[in-house]
Amino acid sequence: MRREFIGTEIEVVASGHQGYLMKGTVVDETKNTFTICSGGKERMVPKPGNEFQFTYVGKQIRIKGSEIQHRPEDRVKKIR
Repeated sequence: MRREFIGTEIEVVASGHQGYLMKGTVVDETKNTFTICSGGKERMVPKPGNEFQFTYVGKQIRIKGSEIQHRPEDRVKKIR
């Protein structure tokens, strides 16, 4: 999960807030949030407290948001 997430297909598969359960494309990322475009609308979803599933090179990768709670530019240095 050291790669760039912008442009990646994403699904929020587990959340304490039903309104965050959605599927779309990552259009922006900060340390604590993803902005997801779904159905032509953009929604900001917090990383902590949510579990995400990404489609990358034809594979489904599931990860907790708290595990990737880094600034995008710092993720390469912090995640092994």
